[in-house]
Amino acid sequence: MTAKIDVRNPRTGKIDYWLAPPTPEELAAICDRLRQNQTDWRDSGLERRIEALQTWKQALLSQKSKLLEVLVADTGRWWESVLEFDAVISTLDRWCRLAPELLSAPEEKTTAIPFIKLTTESVPYPLVGIISPWNFPLLLSLIDAIPALLAGSAVVVKPSEIAPRFVRPLRETIASVPGLADALVYIEGAGETGAALIELADLVCFTGSVATGKKVAQSAARQFIPAFLELGGKDPAIVLESADIELATSALLWASTINAGQSCLSIERIYVAESIFAPFIETLTAKTKRLNLAYPSPESGEVAPIIAEKQAAIIKDHLLDALAKGALVSCGGIVEELDGGFWCHPTVLTKVGHSMKVMSEEAFAPIMPVMPFANTTEAVNLANDTIYGLSAAVFGSEPEALEVARRIEAGAVNINDAGLTALINEGEKNSFKFSGLGGSRMGPASIKRFLRQKALLSKTNSIADPWWFKSELKN
Repeated sequence: MTAKIDVRNPRTGKIDYWLAPPTPEELAAICDRLRQNQTDWRDSGLERRIEALQTWKQALLSQKSKLLEVLVADTGRWWESVLEFDAVISTLDRWCRLAPELLSAPEEKTTAIPFIKLTTESVPYPLVGIISPWNFPLLLSLIDAIPALLAGSAVVVKPSEIAPRFVRPLRETIASVPGLADALVYIEGAGETGAALIELADLVCFTGSVATGKKVAQSAARQFIPAFLELGGKDPAIVLESADIELATSALLWASTINAGQSCLSIERIYVAESIFAPFIETLTAKTKRLNLAYPSPESGEVAPIIAEKQAAIIKDHLLDALAKGALVSCGGIVEELDGGFWCHPTVLTKVGHSMKVMSEEAFAPIMPVMPFANTTEAVNLANDTIYGLSAAVFGSEPEALEVARRIEAGAVNINDAGLTALINEGEKNSFKFSGLGGSRMGPASIKRFLRQKALLSKTNSIADPWWFKSELKN
């Protein structure tokens, strides 16, 4: 029997939940069962799979209050949890609407050889393993699972051990849908369980840190299976002289502090044209000061607690490093412990530079370091001076902003807005640099990641092929 894992409450700091990971033998049995059941799930047809997921959607809606309760316990925040739940419902509807067209049977094609006919078919990977993070625990556990299920794969999900409370009520909704539990299983556990899952799956999707993502990629390579990795970010924003300061500061404040900055697509570096730097800082600081901690209750304010205790230590280190190297605090700059929970006050920093951790390492915090630039070439060079390339933002007159955006090395660039990839799912994008690996999680290509293409080449008449051995044809 495996040892239980303690789970900390992010608002109280107390251990109030425990995990019971499966043993290696139990995990292997789960994966074997799912792989055996996958053929029935695949062969049931897309219409039946859509019907099952739509039935599940109704089960989720019927348990919305309970699921929100445990999401708040997992993360300490309220209104982001509501957004997260609603995003899952819209994700289910979107993929069920798109899947019939994206998974439609292709037409037969002629080939360069007149008597050879080509038919292609898509074959789902039998078992998809998903390892998901703690910052949006429900949504990010399902963002890959839903298209994989519709594609015809069976799925096993291992969420983060830091925010796992949602798993048990979610299992109840899965069990209420005939046949769904034969294709979708959630398991609990820490890194060891995730590592074991990779060795049992046919394809792996991982969302998390670069350091762990590298280990996942290496393990998947040893298993000779595909790995789709969505890793960290240090997203930059460039504010050009032509920018609307009111619009830019509001958008960047939201994109930097939503979920207390605990998002891979959070804006973590802001570069502002020298000519507007002073009014930009004044406006951003005034707006930031209006935000309140979501304390003492989750509904009390906009800024949630730091979910992971280890992250609070990283944030403190970033702030101390910046201050020691000359950064100035316009507002915030404090990581505070309240009733056992850790809170980072929304922070604006100036006098920052790339020698500081807060400008080079992922902070996962509501911190906005702001740096002036003299010209667009300098701004682009600063934005690209990173190992990351997830997303970015540019503010300014549209022609100029678009030109700058095209020079930024990132998979998605928002123009006169920020954080749009959390809301707009149609655009296909790849993560650049160390921000990820593999096909697009967004857009139509996402569902194709779970399918292998098979070509069926049929000869349509009985004539001899002209490339056959001539001596054989004479017999």
